[in-house]
Amino acid sequence: MRQLEFIEPGRLEWREADDPKLEGDREALVRPLAVATCDIDLLFVRGLAPVEDRYPFGHECVAEVTDVGDSVASVKPGDLVSVPFQVSCGECERCRRGHTGNCERVERMATYGLPMGTNYGGFLSDSARVPFADAMLVPVPEGVDPASIASLSDNIPDAWRTVGPHLRERPGEAVLICGGPATIALYATQIALAMGAERVDFAGGTSYIRERAEALGANMLEPEFPKRHGPYAITVDASADPDGIACALRSTEPEGVCTSIGIYFADTPLPLLEMYTKGIRFHTGRCHARPAMDPLLDLVVSGALRPEEATAETASWDEAPGAIAEHRAKLVISR
Repeated sequence: MRQLEFIEPGRLEWREADDPKLEGDREALVRPLAVATCDIDLLFVRGLAPVEDRYPFGHECVAEVTDVGDSVASVKPGDLVSVPFQVSCGECERCRRGHTGNCERVERMATYGLPMGTNYGGFLSDSARVPFADAMLVPVPEGVDPASIASLSDNIPDAWRTVGPHLRERPGEAVLICGGPATIALYATQIALAMGAERVDFAGGTSYIRERAEALGANMLEPEFPKRHGPYAITVDASADPDGIACALRSTEPEGVCTSIGIYFADTPLPLLEMYTKGIRFHTGRCHARPAMDPLLDLVVSGALRPEEATAETASWDEAPGAIAEHRAKLVISR
């Protein structure tokens, strides 16, 4: 089969690879149809994050099921599914807690299309094998465009965990998002407003992200990060900037919650004394994609969430190598 491989920053190529095969009766094979770039893909493509070897590319997708093992009950060949980027069994203690990114039955950080952990193959390929098909695969409801939810595998759930659970706890609260280059900040804006947040205030961000966030309904604050805004019960750091995360934390009200999706490759100082005295609940780490996919699809089906409005660029399958090498924001590639 043909699969797209990351060779080096700015260079991706189609290569021949062995066709994946079912290795158990609980597995499925899928044919990816719509694949989105993730925010971290942009770092790899630009050479801003370390990559030691080439690897199969693409970890956000909607696909068609092509084959299933005898024990698979939830999907059948021909079904459209969203495939979470993390491999998980759905049955171990961690998965039952919703921590599917740290499943006990697979290698640590077992994922698709990333140069970290065990790579189960990229989604920019003719076929991919899905272990634990009943636990992992999420059927796409009729009428939902695959390209619109290509990022349901990762970036949209990453945005969900910053605002969704917290707005369920505290409905109607205003939200502060400290942005940067990440499209996740746009998805967080959409989800917060779809869930009835009083407003979303948006600080920082690139010119493109700020323009798109305002179009999505965010109230724009200054592009530079001051010491603090607010206070807010719910704050989000999507900046990957030491000033951005400090601003988000200082802007969180007593007993409020701040979630950071920014990846910091260097030691970053935090205002720990203020966090301590205010009782800030702070969370950082990778998202657990699978549990968030169902409530997000409900929002999409209802019409309250339109993820395609955060897409910056589109390309055809054959255009993928050049389009990815040159992309600057969320890109969706479709067959």
